[in-house]
Amino acid sequence: MSALGLDDGLLIRLRTAGATIVWRPALPAPRARAGGAVRVARLGDEEAKVETREGASGATVEVDAGPVGAVVLLVEADHRGPPSSLGSRNGRRGSPFPDGSIVAAWGEASVTADARPTLRDLVELARYALP
Repeated sequence: MSALGLDDGLLIRLRTAGATIVWRPALPAPRARAGGAVRVARLGDEEAKVETREGASGATVEVDAGPVGAVVLLVEADHRGPPSSLGSRNGRRGSPFPDGSIVAAWGEASVTADARPTLRDLVELARYALP
């Protein structure tokens, strides 16, 4: 079992999917929040917008709520270790993620959220995008 609680077979599938993600800039370039960078992850026929913010107190990664976004967060958690905080946000007009998002934080960074998914929830969502 991995630090994320994934069995070896699922961890291999996750890492394989992570290695095949194609990254591109988000166009038109959305305005990233302070300390953030926005790009798009493509896996197979699906995409997810990803905003990464690094700061003195830690890091946050926010993704479109969906299978590819879940894969991105799990790959980040595989590299960084389990997040210190995990949440999901409902979509809002004018939000960088109008259809909703999932956000993970590491270090002392915190997450404000409308709901609190678990890593297991992310795994179940990510399965739809895994080869």
